[in-house]
Amino acid sequence: MYPCKVTVKKGAARSFKSGGAWIYDNEVERIEGDFTNGDLVTVLDFDGYPLGNGFLNMHSKLRVRMMTRHAEQQIDEAFLRQRLLDAVRLRKQVIDTSACRLVFGEADFLPGLTVDKFGDVLVLESLALGMDRMKETVLRLLLEVLSGEGLPIRGVYERSDAKERLKEGMERHKGFLSAPFDTKVEIRENGVRYLVDVAEGQKTGFFLDQKLNRRAIQRFAPGARVLDCFTHTGSFALNAGLAGAREVLGVDASALGVAQATENAALNGLSARVRFETADVFELLPKLEAAKERFELVILDPPAFTKSRETIKRAVKGYRDINLRGMKLVRDGGFLATCSCSHFMDQELFARTLQEAARGARKRLRQVYFSTQAPDHPILWAAGETYYLKFFIFQVLDEK
Repeated sequence: MYPCKVTVKKGAARSFKSGGAWIYDNEVERIEGDFTNGDLVTVLDFDGYPLGNGFLNMHSKLRVRMMTRHAEQQIDEAFLRQRLLDAVRLRKQVIDTSACRLVFGEADFLPGLTVDKFGDVLVLESLALGMDRMKETVLRLLLEVLSGEGLPIRGVYERSDAKERLKEGMERHKGFLSAPFDTKVEIRENGVRYLVDVAEGQKTGFFLDQKLNRRAIQRFAPGARVLDCFTHTGSFALNAGLAGAREVLGVDASALGVAQATENAALNGLSARVRFETADVFELLPKLEAAKERFELVILDPPAFTKSRETIKRAVKGYRDINLRGMKLVRDGGFLATCSCSHFMDQELFARTLQEAARGARKRLRQVYFSTQAPDHPILWAAGETYYLKFFIFQVLDEK
């Protein structure tokens, strides 16, 4: 046990006791012992029963992020090495590790830590104060583990520049954690080549969670006219193009993303059939509908419309509107691929929203595919924040 003890209220910590990863600020009864924010502490139930160890941060609503449910277990280098080894070996079992997420925070029992691998480069993101204080040790151990597993690394870049760090009382930061290297890194996924900008791209530079869903849309692309909305760096569009789509238009509001997507199209020899345009999708779709444009495959991969429970109603409207517009652009018998990446928009609510959109568009949906995030982003049951991506493919039919 650790010297500082955090006791939870009677009847509290239900989420944690059900398998979750956090103790919330309003669940804490008292704190006994000296501490500095980010210190490891032992958490006790209201009756003194030890619940485990984690790190404490008074700046955060996630008051204690739990590292272990065994209070006698010390969080030392041996502990961290085993956690990292377990995470790496899981990825070797479930996914192509040439480009994958090696560490997925709470789902790997390393709260607040994300590590993505792009070829022989790592991108690290630290969003929790306690983990941030362990960062150098964790990185050293991870590099040793990867070398031992036959996955040597030549460079590491940190992308701890998300706003979530401010909630933890930390400043945003990014930069090299190794000798400098060219931050445009080439990877290959599903046969598609990409240049990933680990320094300036969104989040860690590339959304690895859609890997298997990108592969899934390939079967619907041959000979199709395809519209890929919120294309980011062109990943769905390029998968469609590589699979034989006759024409692909990718759209994104980010000029940087569109420039990267255009570069990726050239890298794959697809510039003649796959083009990209900078536009607001919400403004473009009504224009395409008015012009009576139709597509055999429409892909909607928007950013999370909600990051809190308080904004769910507004998010539902956004998802309903964008999907209604998308459905109207699908030729009868064509396909709509659509997703939500917000864990607050749960599967049941998302499905209900899609059904409402279909009624509004006077379309019938025939589901042919459903998936979540790729398995290198494992879902820890009872830790709802680890389940966030819901991905459907529907055949869209006119009313009959």
